[in-house]
Amino acid sequence: MLQFILCGLVLAGSAFAQQNAVRFTLEAELPKVAPGKPVRLRLSAEIEKGWHLYSVTSPVTPTATRVVALPDSTVTITRVLQQKVAAKFDPAAGASTESYEGTAVFLVDAVLKGEVKAGPVDVTLQLRSSACNDTICLPPRRRLLTASLIADGAAPDAGAGTIPDGFVEAKVGAAAPVGAPAGEGLLGFLLGAFGWGLAAIFTPCVFPMIPFTLSYFLNREGGLRQAAVFCLGIVVLFTVIGLAASALLGAGGAQALSSNPWVNGGIGLVFFAFGLSMLGAFEITIPSGLLTKMTAASEGGGYVGSLLMGLTFSLTSFACVGPFMGALLAASVTGDKLQPAMGMASFAAGLASPFFFLAMFPSYLKKLPKSGGWLVRVKVVMAFFVLAMMVKYLSNVDLVLHWELLTRERFLALWVVLTAMPGFYLLGWLRFEGIGKDEMVSIPRLLLGMLILAFSFFLLAGLFGAPLGEIDAYVPSSAKASGVAFAKNDLPGALARAKAEGKQVFLNFTGYTCTNCKLMKANMFPRPEIAAELSKFVLVELYTDGADAVSEANLTLQEETHKTVAIPYYVILDGDGKTLRAFPGLTRDPQEFLRFLKG
Repeated sequence: MLQFILCGLVLAGSAFAQQNAVRFTLEAELPKVAPGKPVRLRLSAEIEKGWHLYSVTSPVTPTATRVVALPDSTVTITRVLQQKVAAKFDPAAGASTESYEGTAVFLVDAVLKGEVKAGPVDVTLQLRSSACNDTICLPPRRRLLTASLIADGAAPDAGAGTIPDGFVEAKVGAAAPVGAPAGEGLLGFLLGAFGWGLAAIFTPCVFPMIPFTLSYFLNREGGLRQAAVFCLGIVVLFTVIGLAASALLGAGGAQALSSNPWVNGGIGLVFFAFGLSMLGAFEITIPSGLLTKMTAASEGGGYVGSLLMGLTFSLTSFACVGPFMGALLAASVTGDKLQPAMGMASFAAGLASPFFFLAMFPSYLKKLPKSGGWLVRVKVVMAFFVLAMMVKYLSNVDLVLHWELLTRERFLALWVVLTAMPGFYLLGWLRFEGIGKDEMVSIPRLLLGMLILAFSFFLLAGLFGAPLGEIDAYVPSSAKASGVAFAKNDLPGALARAKAEGKQVFLNFTGYTCTNCKLMKANMFPRPEIAAELSKFVLVELYTDGADAVSEANLTLQEETHKTVAIPYYVILDGDGKTLRAFPGLTRDPQEFLRFLKG
C-alpha cells in the first residue's frame, strides 16, 4: 500500500473530484413570535441522488452537520433536533457514520431575543456541513441561512415544543457508538498497520528481546497463557496511545490536515527528533524510575506479572518503534474517530504475534538469525528515510505559507542526499555504527545498497527536469518540471490578455498540497500533444487550499461559479469569462484530456 510505503506521505495531498450536492432552506414554523419567547425553525435539505448528508451526531466529527447562532443573531439556540438515523459504514470516510439520503430535516429550537423590536425580523443561522458519495467527500463549508418572521408581542406562546415522532435531540458528542466497520479502505489500513508491527520486530530494541522474553514464559507453568497475557499487555498500551491520539487530535479531515501548517510542522519535527535519535545524536527513553517499578512488578510472576511485562516491553521498545507509530498515527487521524486506536491495536497485534507464535512453537527459536550488527544497520537506514519524510511534511508548511524555501530543486536535492546516504552506508562508504572498518560487504547488503542508490539517482534526474512519474505527486511542482508556465492567482489579468489576443483561457483550480494536481501538471501537461494544445490558451491557475485570503476567495469563486470545490478542476473560458466547458479531476488518459482541450 502506497500510504504505508511512503510512510504517511499520501496524507499530504489527498484531493478528489467533488461537487455541491445539497441545497438547504430555513423557515420558521410559526409566522409570528413574541420577543423573549420560543421559536422553532425548520432546516430542510435536498440531497442529490448518490450523495448523503451527515447528522449532527455523526461519529466522524469533521463532516458532521453543525448549526449555530452568531453573536449578533436575533435568536439564541436552545437545542437541535434531528431525524433518527442508524450509524453504518461509509466507504468514502472509511468509518461508521450517521447520514441521510434524499432529504433531511433538522428542527432548531431557539428563543427570540427580548430586545427585538416589533415587526419583520430576519433570523440568520450559520450552517457547517459536508456531503459524500461512495468515493469522494466535500470539504466542510460554512454558509449563512435566513428565515423571516414577524415579532409580535401579542403572538401566542408556542411553548418549548415537543419532540416529534421520528426525531431525537442532537447532542454534540453523544454520537452513536462506532461498530466494527468493514471495508476496503479500513481493512487495508489495518492490514498495513499489522504489517508495520511485524516489521518493527526487526529493530535493535525489539529483536534481541525475543529469546529473553520467551525464556520467561517457557520456564513457567501455563507458558502459553502467560504469553497471551504478555501480548495483551503490548496491545493494551499501544491502544491507549491510539485513544489518546483520538482525544487530542480528533478525526481531522484529510483535506484540512494536508494544508494545515501546524499539523504538518508538528509531524515534521517529530520525525526530525526520531531521525536524529536513531542516528545516535541522543537517546529517546522512558523515565528509568517508571521502567524500574514496572520491571519489579512484573517479576512477581503470574498473569499480572506477564501483563506488566508486556507493558514494560512496549515502553522499552519505544525508541525504535516510535517512527512506525508516528507514521501510523499521521495516516490514521484522517478517518474514523477511533481509527487511531484501531490502527495502534492492529500494529500492536503485529508486534506481539511473533512472541505468541514462538511460545506455541519454541523450536523455531533456534532458526532465528542471531542478533548482531545487522540490527544496528536497520536502525541507521531507517533514520535517513525518517528524515526524508520530515522534509515532505516541512515542504507542505513551506507551500501553504508561501515561504518558497523548499523549491522543487532544493526539495529533490535533500531527498537525493537523504536516500543516497543509506546506500553509501550499506556499501561501507559512510561510517556509522553497525559496520566495521574492514568488514566485507555481504551480497544482501550489496544488493540493497545498490537498489537504494538507484532510487537516489532516479531522483537526481528530477533535478534536471526529468519526470518522476507518480513520485511527482509528492514533490513541489515548478514550471520547469511541467514545461508549461501558468499565471498564478490572476484571473482578471488572464481574461484581459485573452481578450486582447483573441484567445481562450485555460483555468486550473489547483492546490499547494494536492497530489492529483501535481500528477496532472508533471505527467499530463508536458506531453507533446497536450503541451502543443495548451500553448493556444492563456494559462492561469487559482490555488484554493492555502491559508490566505486569496485562496479563500478562489475557493468561493469556484464554488459559486462552477458549483464545485474539486481540485484539480479545469475550465475553458472565453475572453469575457464565460464557461465553455469543464473537466473535473484526474485522468491518466491523454486522449481524454486532449478531447477536452480541443472541445
